[in-house]
Amino acid sequence: MPANQFYNVLVTGGAGFIGSHLCERFVREGYNVICVDNFITGTEKNIDQLLTFPNFKFLRHDMTQPLDLEKFQELSLFQIKFKGLHEIYHLACPTSPKHSNSVPVETLLANSHGTYNALEVARRYGSKFLLASTAAVYGDLLPGMTRFKEDYLGYVDALGPRACYNEGKRFAETMTEYYRRYHSVDVKIARIFKTYGPRMKMNDGRLIPDYIMHALENEQIVVHGDPDTFVSSFLYITDLIDALIKMMASKESGPFNVGHNVIYRIHDVAQLIIKLAESSSTVTIAEAYPNLDKLGGPDISLIKEKLGWFPLIDVEEGMKKAIDFMQSQHGVINV
Repeated sequence: MPANQFYNVLVTGGAGFIGSHLCERFVREGYNVICVDNFITGTEKNIDQLLTFPNFKFLRHDMTQPLDLEKFQELSLFQIKFKGLHEIYHLACPTSPKHSNSVPVETLLANSHGTYNALEVARRYGSKFLLASTAAVYGDLLPGMTRFKEDYLGYVDALGPRACYNEGKRFAETMTEYYRRYHSVDVKIARIFKTYGPRMKMNDGRLIPDYIMHALENEQIVVHGDPDTFVSSFLYITDLIDALIKMMASKESGPFNVGHNVIYRIHDVAQLIIKLAESSSTVTIAEAYPNLDKLGGPDISLIKEKLGWFPLIDVEEGMKKAIDFMQSQHGVINV
């Protein structure tokens, strides 16, 4: 990817956790970055540090509506009409269970209309297109499985409590693939597993930020699930960003699993967070939440073989970075 000021990159959902890190990477490397977000779940705080850069432009826009970049006067410096749009990273969608359950229709529309509108922009400009999909498209592990491979077709309840997200992403993958087949759009599909790091929302209802917040408050951490079988993998945000950029630069379409190859017991991760936070919290085991997907880890052999990518940050190093960030934000709830 040529690192110069003539290269235009669009990041939808760019004010979210992952999107803001992508925007920051590209801005600091000198690319022209267009960040689109409607702040349903993203926050201006995530991109405040980028607003002073002339090669960064923010558009407050709902991707469920068509996006005509040439109508935005603030993008005139990027000369999109003449130079085009080179890459689109499509991340615009509520992701946490808390948000997708509170805005289920918006989640469905983000995955359907939002993906369609982003793909139409890609088709118009001949842009490369990357869909940020999710491990949730696999649904539950089947008996005897511990890892998900890309050829697993999934076991998903189309009417379940998280169907708006799980099935929504499956639909988004289908639409993305058909734009490759019938419109020759250069697409990539990343199935992202649990990712953590700075800028996670503190009150997002997600496991890692919740555990860290409880540890910083010296409160009890409750692990909902069997301590021996309740497991998952945890990928640090910079490793994810590296994977997405490597995918976009490749000739491969995927889908690729993007996650950490090491699977941890959730109980052990909670204990690690207490240790790293120097907290007096204790861990209590409780019954698993009903309808909770059976967590597992990714098989990343395909992306390792095809793209040479594998995670570099281990869970102890990554958790320390995440704890340090959340400690600096302690008392300032990121809503």
